[in-house]
Amino acid sequence: MGTVMTLRSNIGLSPWDVLADGIRLKTPLTFGTAVIAIGVVLVVASAIGRVRPGIGTIANMVLIGVFADLMLASGVGAGLMDGPLVWRVALDLGGIVTIGLGSALYIGAGLGTGPRDSLMVLLSRRAGLRIGVARAIVEGTALLGGIALGGTAGVGTALFAIGIGPAVDTAFRLFGMEVRPKVPVDPR
Repeated sequence: MGTVMTLRSNIGLSPWDVLADGIRLKTPLTFGTAVIAIGVVLVVASAIGRVRPGIGTIANMVLIGVFADLMLASGVGAGLMDGPLVWRVALDLGGIVTIGLGSALYIGAGLGTGPRDSLMVLLSRRAGLRIGVARAIVEGTALLGGIALGGTAGVGTALFAIGIGPAVDTAFRLFGMEVRPKVPVDPR
């Protein structure tokens, strides 16, 4: 839902969605299928870094792409795309908060982090960074790749890149959660 909220705000895609959009533009993939393809690459990279995927990782990877395509095809929220700017900014910020809350909740369930969050957790652990800082770095890297592929970026992209780290970090604190004991790690 948060992904579609940021898409429907029409003020710029989130960094990962800029990347998915760039891939969509360069291939025959739909937006949701591009999201899934990115997820596969991230799961493999994180697994190499010893953040093992769980059932939640795979579910996240597949379901976000599938539901994004279904919601986009249904036209849900399409009328908001041309609404007043203040409402579109509010929708975009609501999407960022929704994604931050959702990220904390499914990571906290201990069923495996989503592909993007697996990379965020890996970076946080390996570099000794706060989870919010690690998320901001991961988002910035995805954004640069998406722009290079011609994906759509704008003010909403900047809001997401700046806001998602603090949104996830705040949600972790709000729910009294710590990332380290919740994510299965291969001890090798």
